[in-house]
Amino acid sequence: MPRRAVLLLNLGSPDSTSVPDVKRYLREFLGDERVIDRPGQPFRWLLVNGLIVPFRAAKSAHAYSRVWTPEGSPLIVTSRRTRDALQPRCDVPVGLAMNYGNPSIPDALRELATAGVEELLLFPQYPHYAMSSWETVVAKVHREAAQVAPALKIECVLPYYGDEDYVAALVASARPFLDQPHDHLLFSNHGIPVRHLTKADSSRAHCQVVPDCCRTCSPAHATCYRAQVLRTSELFARQAGLDPAKWSVSFQSRLAGEPWLEPYTDHEFKRLAAEGRRRLLVITPAFVTDCLETLEEIRMAGADTFREAGGESFTHIPCLNDQPVWIDFLAGRVRRWAARA
Repeated sequence: MPRRAVLLLNLGSPDSTSVPDVKRYLREFLGDERVIDRPGQPFRWLLVNGLIVPFRAAKSAHAYSRVWTPEGSPLIVTSRRTRDALQPRCDVPVGLAMNYGNPSIPDALRELATAGVEELLLFPQYPHYAMSSWETVVAKVHREAAQVAPALKIECVLPYYGDEDYVAALVASARPFLDQPHDHLLFSNHGIPVRHLTKADSSRAHCQVVPDCCRTCSPAHATCYRAQVLRTSELFARQAGLDPAKWSVSFQSRLAGEPWLEPYTDHEFKRLAAEGRRRLLVITPAFVTDCLETLEEIRMAGADTFREAGGESFTHIPCLNDQPVWIDFLAGRVRRWAARA
């Protein structure tokens, strides 16, 4: 019986593109107190269930229908392929769970506990720390494990935004696109509210306080999403030998109501086109698996926005997905853990 195992963790998707399934998914996702972290529980419930979900569900269902595959959600399908490709490279079982939807974290933990697993390595498929992604999925595993597998010893892979092997995998996967003629490379990362940055700074003395805080060395960077995505982009640019004038960073997927990280990706599409950047490459390094945000928001809607603004050629570089360079990185990390466990 296996004593150790690995659990890959990702965001999740609705079970189908039907409006009821999308509503259920959005309620679970947006009801997470680390995703929408204010106001208090009763008001947040009213905000999500009374305002956001009723008005957003049909639009989201249509967006999912544009990227859905015959096998199902692209995020789930690719995540399963990643797990299946990683399993032969590991001497321990590899499981898969989603923070929201299926396969669920409680079901995965019960399955592992039933199989006799005593030590578990969590491998969030998030290179960067954010309260609304990395932290919340890790917290949920610990919370659920306390109920269904309290004896389970849990370790977690920390954010790997600056890992040389991770950056090398990104560069290798992007190289065929970088070698094609282009005018600019845009690093588009998932956005978060600016307030989440300051909330994650336990010192309360660095984020948004120190000038150029994300590039001024500080322990606060261990939980600073913006500092980490900037670091990934800078390391990528250095490894790939990019011209500093031909790349930039932006943030996508914001909600109205408060300031989010800037510059906004959709605004950048228009700005770059207006500046005469006719051939645009877009890479989304905060996502390791292609999903609604990369396929519909960037590859489809983003391309339309760029071309309508005067751009001519728009290419979204696929996420790492189940590419061999990504499986190599995952396997290397798992082997490192297994060797010292």
